Amino acid sequence: MRKMVPAAGLALAATLLYAAKLMPPPTKSEPVTDDIHGVKITDPYRWLEDQNSPRTRQWLDAQEKYARAYLDALPGRAQLKQEFEALLKIDSMSAPAARNGRYFFSRRLATEDRASLCVRQGYTGKDEVLVDPKTATTDPTSSVHYQGISRDGSLIAYGIRKGGEDESEVHFIDVGTRKPLADVIPRGRFSGFSITPDKTGVYYSVIPSKGSRVYYHAMGTPASQDKEIFGSGYGPAQLISSGLSEDGRWLVLIVADGVPAKKNEIYLKDVQHNGPIVTVTKDIEAEFDPDFAGDSLILTTNWNAPNRRIFRTDLKNPARDHWKEIVPEGKLAIDTVSAAGGRIYVSYLDNVVTRVKQYDVDGKDLGDFKLPGIGSASPPSGRWTDKELFFDFTSFVVPASSYRYVVSTGKEDLWFQPKVPIHTGDMEVKQLRYPSKDGTKIPMFVVARKGLVLDGNRPTLMTAYGGFNISLTPQFSAIAAWWTEHGGVFAQPNLRGGGEFGEAWHHAGMFEKKQNVFDDFIAAAEWLIQNKYTNPSKLAIQGGSNGGLLMGAMMTQRPDLFGAIVCGAPLLDMLRFQKMSVGSWWTAEYGSADDPKQFQYLLKYSPYQNVHKGTKYPPIMFVTGDSDTRVDPAHARKMAALMQADNGSGNPIILRYDTKGGHSGIGSVDKVIDQQVDQMSFIADHLGVKIQ
Repeated sequence: MRKMVPAAGLALAATLLYAAKLMPPPTKSEPVTDDIHGVKITDPYRWLEDQNSPRTRQWLDAQEKYARAYLDALPGRAQLKQEFEALLKIDSMSAPAARNGRYFFSRRLATEDRASLCVRQGYTGKDEVLVDPKTATTDPTSSVHYQGISRDGSLIAYGIRKGGEDESEVHFIDVGTRKPLADVIPRGRFSGFSITPDKTGVYYSVIPSKGSRVYYHAMGTPASQDKEIFGSGYGPAQLISSGLSEDGRWLVLIVADGVPAKKNEIYLKDVQHNGPIVTVTKDIEAEFDPDFAGDSLILTTNWNAPNRRIFRTDLKNPARDHWKEIVPEGKLAIDTVSAAGGRIYVSYLDNVVTRVKQYDVDGKDLGDFKLPGIGSASPPSGRWTDKELFFDFTSFVVPASSYRYVVSTGKEDLWFQPKVPIHTGDMEVKQLRYPSKDGTKIPMFVVARKGLVLDGNRPTLMTAYGGFNISLTPQFSAIAAWWTEHGGVFAQPNLRGGGEFGEAWHHAGMFEKKQNVFDDFIAAAEWLIQNKYTNPSKLAIQGGSNGGLLMGAMMTQRPDLFGAIVCGAPLLDMLRFQKMSVGSWWTAEYGSADDPKQFQYLLKYSPYQNVHKGTKYPPIMFVTGDSDTRVDPAHARKMAALMQADNGSGNPIILRYDTKGGHSGIGSVDKVIDQQVDQMSFIADHLGVKIQ
């Protein structure tokens, strides 16, 4: 067993000497001053928002050379790469979708860099490759994924995704003959894709710059002739998704006002009879998540119910006066809902751990659904008429595993579980609560090896999210497993802003209450230090997206509290995020500097506006790339330039920028390994540890 131990003083001194000699490339300051509600705000690096300008590209080239010169010289990289290859270059497989005796799933063998789309003829049949990414595209960073599967399992639609983009281009293939069809739907950000039962057409939702639209594509015709079904009149801040009922008769249309939606509009259209678009709800300020259940529509909502409740209505008479509450709001927050196999499966969070209950379509309680253990699980999913369903389960010590569930017998079979070379039996998971700044008790998971001595000097890695009603439940992570097996401590607090305890918990970390999220995280770090887990020089933190904003707040509010920070795909300029990429969607969570009152609290915590020259910042690595089409990578570019210029310590400020990298990563496992080696070698070096 290898262990992480304090590095020799000589080695650490050598690293610091190297850092002192290697200076970041200078960035030209070209101040732009805005008058926002009477306050002068100067942005010295506005020019870096232009991603494709020659100057920005030259600057990125210089940053890449600096980052690679620094990162490639860090000790232990060869050993790290070998160990992460062992962790990640293993067989992986998704849960399948069952169609007419065929099982469709994605699979990546240990010898492969990217996943293929596969099918089995029968549950125990041989795996056959339908779409190989190496033949589907010549771009080695592109990946493939299922976009849609026909009801009879004879036709699939698949997307080709370049790098880490959210967008994909859709192609079709005949499953029986393996022959591709001529139909191609151009690159777009899809939020609904349904093949009609007779396979004559496709309903899909796409989000272009002008605003979401729903289209019908007739198979065998060019995409330029696709018919717009719905969406005219809605702007870019409204996101429209759609779905087709199992029998192909009903098309549900969902309009989300912002992300997360402060309001949903739900409509139905009888597409088989070309009926009118009928309103289910449009004037209630609440979220509604629809699902088909035979002849009924299921609506999960937070309408007058912060922990959510469920209604059922008839598809032919869906108006509000026909709604029936079938699952009332309870003490536990509803996480996700699945209508499948003739039942309603409701996933609750019970102290941040999944509990699944099952009901019939009228709301009769059919008891708890048995899970393989204590952790995180998806409710069983499939179609309403399916006899077998599939669900996923994971925990800090159990890799993401997929199970088949036979509805009639209750029998559960393991579909797939990866073989990870980690001794998870040596890991111990604790859940504790600590007080935040205002006294609110915040839960936190702490993972470490059994019997680990707490001497206030343990290398500790902490991550969190705290936003968008997203819950951080126990999940297996290669980084967390590797870190704890080598003697480190991994901590995951469940900050306000998430959905762990319903909408009230979420609202406590939104808008003007966002500082609660940052206070919760700071309190978690201080608790770990006070309770002899670690100390500031041994505490590293990591987060991405909204968690990247959290990292930005930590480096500007408490730079003294952390030994290293990895900040991925972050929002950092909170006065301009709504003007960048698709940032306008998130004003429903953060507010907008365009509003005078919201501007005041955004200015107080916006990381980019709170960098102060001469402050001694800890070692920081920003991680992003050109293909992030969700959070504009200009946030990280500008922040890296500003902190490199204003940093008062000798610590490195690194921008790790992958031109193919995107918000949700990249399809290549080799690329994932390279990124994790960079991050973990950076963290290990600055926490004064090495791999033996």
